[in-house]
Amino acid sequence: MPASNAGPSEPPPGEEPEPGRAPTEHEGKTMDKRTTEREAVAELRDGMTIGIGGWGSRRKPMSIVREILRSSVKDLTVVTYGGPDVGLLCNAGKVKKLIYGFVSLDSIALEPHFRKARQAGAIQAAELDEGMLQWGLLAASHKLPFLPTRAGLGSDVLDINPDFKLVQSPYADGEELLAMPAIELDVAFIHMNRGDVRGNGQYLGPDPYFDDMYCRAAKRRFMTVEKIMETSEMANEGPLQSRIINRTMVDGVIEAPNGAHFTECPPDYGRDEAFQKAYAATAKDEDAWLEFKKTYLDLESEAEYQEAVAKR
Repeated sequence: MPASNAGPSEPPPGEEPEPGRAPTEHEGKTMDKRTTEREAVAELRDGMTIGIGGWGSRRKPMSIVREILRSSVKDLTVVTYGGPDVGLLCNAGKVKKLIYGFVSLDSIALEPHFRKARQAGAIQAAELDEGMLQWGLLAASHKLPFLPTRAGLGSDVLDINPDFKLVQSPYADGEELLAMPAIELDVAFIHMNRGDVRGNGQYLGPDPYFDDMYCRAAKRRFMTVEKIMETSEMANEGPLQSRIINRTMVDGVIEAPNGAHFTECPPDYGRDEAFQKAYAATAKDEDAWLEFKKTYLDLESEAEYQEAVAKR
């Protein structure tokens, strides 16, 4: 075989160099995925489908949500197990369609700003059983057109989602099942407790939720974290299985201390219940909403938001 004139081969993005060899310029760039909320949100375009991780009012990537509020993007399709992310985006007129299993603030059963938008017919709503939403994300993550499930059968879900189809098992049982279509995302946003510059992410709370599925179902993936640290240091934070996000699943990492506020992010902090109650109350009082918006949302940056919260 003739000799090649090509230079030394470089490992795939995110791969570490051989022991004893300094990383090339290419490797140094591809191993460091740090970015900002503003740069991540700048990738959004009107009409995109985005997935937002977390669960209700728990470990939501709220610093990203606040940056979306500061942007001009609109007509989004939002896929989420919803919490205040939904209420804020609906109230700002950013949402065209919502695909959701529920929208709750946990300690407040129904997100009031979402309810207001839903009752006013301001959004298109695809209401799903929680298991259906999970299966739709899983189908997309496996690059399948659908996955069969019993979730949703015998309920009104099929009446309010008339495009969904039933399939019959090809085996002897012949069972009729719901063919849950894949929920493909343009961009996914998640929040983790810890991460490294390569895009590995670690949760330290009681539940991983479905953040890994959001990443696998999306074309572009951005992860905010409470703290960026060396990969080796993550072993001191929690067990290996708590690192549910690996670097192949993430395109950008954003260090965002208190970035899930006012949702909870244990063990780093709990939900800011007083702040959440104040937010929820603004759904019934337009003047209160305008004051809340002026104080916490009509700001230039996440740093200004955090400063305003600290002054409460």
